[in-house]
Amino acid sequence: MKSAYRLGLIGITPAERERITLPKLDEEQTEIFTENELDDMLKALEDEPLMFRVLIHTALNTGCRRGELMGLKWSDIDFATGVLTVSRSNYKLTGDAEIRSKSTKTGRSRTLILPPYCLRMLRRYRAEQDGWRLTLGDAWHGDDWIFIQADGKPMYPTTPTQWFSKFLKRNGLPHRKFHALRHTSATLLLSNGTNIKNVATRLGHTQLKTTNRYVHAVEQAERQAAHTLELILGGNYSA
Repeated sequence: MKSAYRLGLIGITPAERERITLPKLDEEQTEIFTENELDDMLKALEDEPLMFRVLIHTALNTGCRRGELMGLKWSDIDFATGVLTVSRSNYKLTGDAEIRSKSTKTGRSRTLILPPYCLRMLRRYRAEQDGWRLTLGDAWHGDDWIFIQADGKPMYPTTPTQWFSKFLKRNGLPHRKFHALRHTSATLLLSNGTNIKNVATRLGHTQLKTTNRYVHAVEQAERQAAHTLELILGGNYSA
């Protein structure tokens, strides 16, 4: 519309802000795991296959989107420095059997530093995956992907969501979307003093206002904590 107006093809642009009224969208709910829920979830996770344990811990440690996790390759990790490069996102179109890769949501790659324990988990998982490769021989069709199907091909982007939902239900844990791991990663960092700009960079946000939603979640958690302390301790104070 603006281009047509500049070229003189139309006298006015119907898309001007003053001419249209956009519907007001409800603020998206930021779903996170509470401290107790996270503790229960990680304890239950210890009984799961190593690949899925690594998947959940990597999600929590990086705050990566689901497609970005599915797009990770072993070559993206520098085990000597602990640096992980996030440069692609995997997806699958409906009706298309092929899993494809594209650039990240912002179109730029980003680097994250993984904690030592997460690197140890990844090393152990890589050794396990190497064993699968040797066992399958010519039946292996992998291409350096970290999270895979049984034959080494990249994991379907919908698999984490489906597995996570069943895992939570199987262990009697409250339902949370897989994306809640990304939200939880951000709130954990903010509530423990990490600068909001650092969190925004880690999550791949181009604007701080996107990250500010997590500040609100941290404030809600703090108010709930204060309310809990009031119930426990406030009754003994009569002044």
